[in-house]
Amino acid sequence: MATNPLGIQYLKIFMGVVSVLNPVGAIPVFLGLTSSRSNKERKTIAGVTALSTTLILMVAAVSGEAILSFFGISISSFRVGGGILILLMAISMLHAKTSHAKHTPDEAKEAEDMESVAVVPLAIPLLAGPGSISAVIVYAHEARNLFELCALGIVILISGLIVWTMLRLAVPIGARLGTTGINIAVRLLGLLLAAIAVEFMAAGLKGLFPVLS
Repeated sequence: MATNPLGIQYLKIFMGVVSVLNPVGAIPVFLGLTSSRSNKERKTIAGVTALSTTLILMVAAVSGEAILSFFGISISSFRVGGGILILLMAISMLHAKTSHAKHTPDEAKEAEDMESVAVVPLAIPLLAGPGSISAVIVYAHEARNLFELCALGIVILISGLIVWTMLRLAVPIGARLGTTGINIAVRLLGLLLAAIAVEFMAAGLKGLFPVLS
């Protein structure tokens, strides 16, 4: 995938996937949607949410580029579009807010009446939303062989485990960090995500306009 050593490259990819998933920022939403549930039900919802998120990102990694080809969308154009979307999400995170690209107020209100919230809206679109799917498709395109694609799959699996852990421990984490602590963590992830978004857009623009290289 690039000229960096594989270890450094995949650490960067791992940080990118975790940042765009933003499991820390999902904790308040998770707690709000499961406030009337028992601890056992919360743990079940956390597991289903993490599994659904992982499967969605896996499917995006394997089939995303084929879908782009079907619609005649170049990866460079997708990089720019995905970068803009991720940058908007990062700006929302820097303001300690949930981007409307992930979760709108109307969706939150509708979710209150849903029997199960694990897949919708927690997995889709809160975690495995347009931003994370875009990032995974771009990273999958950069994989030069099956080994690197499998390595991306491992990154997604580890990210899914982090989501599961954070949601499973949402109550103690929320109590320990409080609103201020969670907001600080979200802002730090937002700063990292903004840098990743700019890289996506820069690489896409170079692909669209080779003279910029």
